[in-house]
Amino acid sequence: MTTPSTILTIAGSDGSGGAGIQADIKTAAALGCYALSVITAITAQNTCEVQSTYPMTCECVTAQCRTLYSDIVIDAVKIGMLGSSAMTATAASLLRELPRPVPIVLDTVLRSTSGSSLLATDALPVMKQELLPLVTLITPNLPEAAMLLGMESIPEAQEAVEEAALALHRMGAHSVLVKGGHGSGPLSSDCLLHNGRITWFSADKIATRNTHGTGCTLSTAIASFLAGGAGMEEAVERAKKYATAAIKAAVAWEIGSGSGPLNHCQTPLGRRPIE
Repeated sequence: MTTPSTILTIAGSDGSGGAGIQADIKTAAALGCYALSVITAITAQNTCEVQSTYPMTCECVTAQCRTLYSDIVIDAVKIGMLGSSAMTATAASLLRELPRPVPIVLDTVLRSTSGSSLLATDALPVMKQELLPLVTLITPNLPEAAMLLGMESIPEAQEAVEEAALALHRMGAHSVLVKGGHGSGPLSSDCLLHNGRITWFSADKIATRNTHGTGCTLSTAIASFLAGGAGMEEAVERAKKYATAAIKAAVAWEIGSGSGPLNHCQTPLGRRPIE
């Protein structure tokens, strides 16, 4: 009898299929991981905009989680869109109820690719005080890292990014991956702070509009590799290679008129696409 690694994703639903729960499930499946999902909100969105958001109640999210906890062994957790301070506090409470310690990846979803706010301002302190100390890794991009640190922006210089990662660690995050895809250079360079050590991961930027859900994809890929037993540096390296391959595989796609999705299933199901 074979039991696949499992990942629980707690996030919002994206009907366009490019981000959120849908992207998380596609990513986990492509990497041979079995995805469980708890939906925090329904969004009315397409490749151009998030038109409206319909949050689930905290009671609904709690019931979803506890029902899964009671039946299925969970090997890793990925957290995405939370939306409100109450939902953020609920997520922290539910993490404390996990039946056993597992890797937890928090994708600090603050804004959508199209610029819509996805986390209430009053939820930031709750995220920093209650959620950050509970998770294994946070994965903010440069604008999100700046918001978490109360800064207007973070300079793209390597030293400034490393200092931001250290500041987030001092704020309570165990490990930090500051993503550099929003930078102006030709490379997408991500800075990982883990166990007191800085490691950089770089890839060439790809000229494409199909980048919707890149953050969801990367964080879920990291959680999937951690669920399978990979160490942090290995999980991040393999996840970045996978996300880059998924972007490349979608370059020729024309889905919608805005920021299109990645091709998550660009390799046969059940095979690890990047070794």
